[in-house]
Amino acid sequence: MFRPITLAPTFWADSSNIRVLSFASPHSLHARSMVLGEEHRVEVHNRSDDVPLQVVQDGIANGDAAAYSGHLALIRQIGEKFLAADPVVWANPQNGQAVVIYLLSGGAPQIVRKLPRDRLNVDERLFNAALAYVEGRQDEARQLLKEVQPRAIPSSMSGQIALVQGVLFANSDASIAIERLDDARLLLPGTLVEESALRREILLVGQAEDFDKFEFLALAYIRHYCNSVYAGDFWQRFSSVLTRSSLSLDERRFPRTAALLEQVDRANRLKLYLVISRVALVRGRLGVARLASEQALSLAPDGNADRERAHLFRGAARTLADDYEDGLAELKAIDASKLAERDSSLLNATLQLALDVRKPAPGMPAGAETDNPPPTPARLDLSSSTTVLERAQKQLRELDLLTTDRRP
Repeated sequence: MFRPITLAPTFWADSSNIRVLSFASPHSLHARSMVLGEEHRVEVHNRSDDVPLQVVQDGIANGDAAAYSGHLALIRQIGEKFLAADPVVWANPQNGQAVVIYLLSGGAPQIVRKLPRDRLNVDERLFNAALAYVEGRQDEARQLLKEVQPRAIPSSMSGQIALVQGVLFANSDASIAIERLDDARLLLPGTLVEESALRREILLVGQAEDFDKFEFLALAYIRHYCNSVYAGDFWQRFSSVLTRSSLSLDERRFPRTAALLEQVDRANRLKLYLVISRVALVRGRLGVARLASEQALSLAPDGNADRERAHLFRGAARTLADDYEDGLAELKAIDASKLAERDSSLLNATLQLALDVRKPAPGMPAGAETDNPPPTPARLDLSSSTTVLERAQKQLRELDLLTTDRRP
C-alpha cells in the first residue's frame, strides 16, 4: 500500500452538534463544507475543538510534529463519521468528492469499501483511480487517470489528482509527470500539495538536466517550506540531483550552484562539495573539481579528514590541468593516514599518474629534461593535450569503479 501523498478532508464538529464533513479551501478562510442533509459554509474558528484541516496543513508545512499527529487523528475521525453518516448524504456530489480526497489523504480504503457505493455521487473514474492508487494497483490507477485533465475536474479534487498523476507517471513518462506536478503546484499554492509537488518535481527536472527549473523549484521550496516535516526528503532529493546528474558539473554555472548550496547547513554543504569535487574529477571536469574542492577547504576544519580529502581533489585537479608542480606538492603533503581506503587508493593512483605523464619520451636520454629545461615554466598543461587528458580520465574512472563502496 502506498503512503498518502497529501492531506484533505477533515471532520469539523461545531458547537451545535451538527455533523459536518469538510475540507479546507486553500484560497479563503472558510471551509467548503458538507453538512449531513444540507450544504452551507462554516467560518474558521480558533477553538481547540474546531480545528480545520488548513490549520493542520500549515502546521505540518511549518515543521510542527504535533500537527502531523493531529492530522492522523482527524483522518480517523473522518472515517468514523463516514461510517456513521446517513446514506442519503452521499447523493451530494461534494460528499462524494470528499471521499476521493479522504483516500488520497491517508484514509483507509477498508472504510471506503464499507460505504454505500450505489449511493455515492462521484466521478466513477476518479473514485476507482483513487482506490486503486492507495491499494497499490499503480498500473490500473495510471490507466484510469491517463486522459484526465486536472483543470477540467471539480476544483476540490484537481490539485490532489494532479499530484497523484505526477507520482504515477514519474517513471514511465517524466514529461507528463512534470506537467502534472506543475498543475498541482499552481492549483493549490501554499498547501502541502504544493510542498509535495515541489519535492517530487525537483528530482525529475534534475534528471532532465534542466538547471534553470531546478534552481527555481529549489529556491521556491527553501523560501516557503524549509521547515516542513518533510524537508529532510527534499534535501535528499536536492543532494541526489547535484551529485548524480551533470547539473553541478558546468563550470560556467558554478556560481549559481554555489549560491544554492549557501542555503544548506555548513556540515552538509561540505559533504556536497566533496562529492561534487570527486564526481567532477572522475568525469574530467577539472575546473569544477578545483572550484568545489576550494569551497570544501573553506568549510573543513584544520586537521580534519575532510580537509585532507579536499586537498586530494584540488591537488589532483591542479596536477592534471595547468598547475602541475603546485598540484603535485599539494598531493605529496596530504596525510594519507586520515583518508579512507577508497580515497587513499585515489591519491596513490593520481600520484603515479602524475609521475607517469612527466616521464621522458621514448628515446630521450635520461636527465634530458633537467639538462635542457624548456623555455616555459616546467608544468604540464593537460588541457591542451587531449590524448594524455583522456588517458588520465579513463584511469580515474576505472579506479573509481574499483574502489566504489560495495554494499550487500
